[in-house]
Amino acid sequence: MFRFVFRLAALVALSVSVIMAVIDATRSVAASALVMTPLNTSWLAVSPDTRSTFESFVRDKASPLLWDGAIAWVLNQPGFAVFAVLAFVLYMIGYRRERPSGRFA
Repeated sequence: MFRFVFRLAALVALSVSVIMAVIDATRSVAASALVMTPLNTSWLAVSPDTRSTFESFVRDKASPLLWDGAIAWVLNQPGFAVFAVLAFVLYMIGYRRERPSGRFA
């Protein structure tokens, strides 16, 4: 059951990654230059309220150093790459190894 949930989440993250990559590719063609939109910019365009709520939650509950160090760095990376890595990690968590069949495995 849990493997299915992780693989489903990986599928959703991969879908978001592909959508963001297509948007960046379209913008790159239109601008005749490489355009990679940071995750922070995309998040602010879609839902600025949740972005500010998330920032205040992390700063209050965890630490301002966590926000300034790790999370701000992740948010400055291209959105498609962040979601592709997330999809890979979620898929690896939900991956089921094949058991060897037969006596001579």
